[in-house]
Amino acid sequence: MRWKQTEGIIKRLYPPTCVLCGAPGQGELDLCAGCWADLPANRYCCVRCALPLPADRPAGTLCGECQRRPPPFATCHAAFRYEEPLPALVGGAKFRAKLNLARLLGQCLAISLYERGAEMPDLILPVPLHATRLRERGYNQAAEIARTVGRELSIPVDLRSCARVLATTPQSGLEQKARRRNVRGAFRVVRSPGADRIAILDDVVTTGSTVSELSKALLKAGAERVDVWAAARTP
Repeated sequence: MRWKQTEGIIKRLYPPTCVLCGAPGQGELDLCAGCWADLPANRYCCVRCALPLPADRPAGTLCGECQRRPPPFATCHAAFRYEEPLPALVGGAKFRAKLNLARLLGQCLAISLYERGAEMPDLILPVPLHATRLRERGYNQAAEIARTVGRELSIPVDLRSCARVLATTPQSGLEQKARRRNVRGAFRVVRSPGADRIAILDDVVTTGSTVSELSKALLKAGAERVDVWAAARTP
């Protein structure tokens, strides 16, 4: 009860304010109604990997890559296309320690998952950072987003079962084949997650190489189904 009273005081002192335009936020979101409506929702996409597709494609369409090389994960749900203002929101959460933006991305992803009727997993597993990168940055933005999603949807978040055992070079700037080689063997399941259905969570999915490699490790360790959740998906 005391915690709830403290939370209420904080909300009165610091009411939600839109991070994009400064107007009052809607509900508990630091986004106003107008900016929320303008976000590039990823409604038309590949049913398997969430790659954005033209709006005239029928529901259930698979992109060419998923037809040629189906990914190891069952489905990918990405709330938004990686278009403005998502690069600024993700970049602020990832590189500038703006954890309020990580919370906002988590809230938006949770709303998207709920509204689209996504199947709920037993637990959420954020993509881990290598220990060296984690020490440099001081936090894992995927884990911060996952904490909010887990809290909003009442799903436990697992931060300990998987480790990134290779300090790979950043994926940005690499072509698709190079990305796959770069993350090969990068993850290890260090203890059983104790769950059949797992949702991997990342901030942005680009080619899917990272989440595919982590999916393989989890499936090999005994998971029955792995899905991918992300705040955004690149075109």
